[in-house]
Amino acid sequence: MWSRPRAPKKTTLPIARYRERNRSTIPSVLSVPGPGGFRPQSRVRKTRRRVSPSPKSRGVSRVPRHRACLPYGTAGSAQPRRRRPGKNRFVIAPPEPARVSVVIPTLNEAENVPHVLARLPAWLDEVILVDAHSTDGTVEVARRVRPGLRVLQQSGHGKGNALAEGCAAATGDIIVTLDADGSTDPAEIPRFVAALRTGADFVKGSRFAPGGASSDITPTRRLGNRALRALVNLTYGTSYTDLCYGYNAFWARCLPYLRLDCEGFEVETLMNVRIAKAGLVVHEVPSYESCRLHGASKLHPVRDGGRVLRTIARERVARARWLLAGAEDAGR
Repeated sequence: MWSRPRAPKKTTLPIARYRERNRSTIPSVLSVPGPGGFRPQSRVRKTRRRVSPSPKSRGVSRVPRHRACLPYGTAGSAQPRRRRPGKNRFVIAPPEPARVSVVIPTLNEAENVPHVLARLPAWLDEVILVDAHSTDGTVEVARRVRPGLRVLQQSGHGKGNALAEGCAAATGDIIVTLDADGSTDPAEIPRFVAALRTGADFVKGSRFAPGGASSDITPTRRLGNRALRALVNLTYGTSYTDLCYGYNAFWARCLPYLRLDCEGFEVETLMNVRIAKAGLVVHEVPSYESCRLHGASKLHPVRDGGRVLRTIARERVARARWLLAGAEDAGR
């Protein structure tokens, strides 16, 4: 029975080894000798794939997608922009170097101010003392301790007004607010500034975050803080661990969002609420609150707690009116 002749068996030559060593120069069509002569064999040229270095090899780390872009600023903003490594997104680059201003409201704190000013970092660019016409020589004592101090005589009343006037007069890129009674530690300022430089718009100290504590808060104040904090978190979708604490730091560009227009201790809650309404990036850092060094506290838990509650309600109503006005404009 007639059968079809088999094809001659191909011989194995060292050309495979040659091809491996010279991938870039091997031709696409090879002539492979065999028993039947030279027969063209189609070969696909193999080229080495150029692999770009990974972010880790470049010394950067990948950023989660939900944090890839800060919500502050626009494409036409005057702030410089930089490319975030590993992502096709941009962030607003803070000015370098940044000047730091500290605002301290005072009212008859002559015994406490020397301890506070002595613990301020030496690299601060500006320290502003907003005095509410103290009668115990607070300003004179402060100037002896820190000769380059800026002193503002408060034109209004209350802590909220003092902070508003001091922040408006500050010339730094970063503004830090703390108390003059010695309860807040000025040595923690570098921690606040570092959090701002890593992408935050507003940094708030927290006594109840992991690593924070307080030796001055009473059970009544703790309970009130917890209730008001839960109300704000539920209303604005935030996750604050502390609401009524005066140790904060923020970029000066955030002042238009804050609009400090209150007078009392509710200013701390007002700042937290308006920053949340603006959608800015907020970081909390643990902070330790110690007892007042000298004198009596000017905080009244019941009266000031009521003012905080009214502030939360007023901001909620203002937000609802703004949303309603926007819906009406969209329907026209």
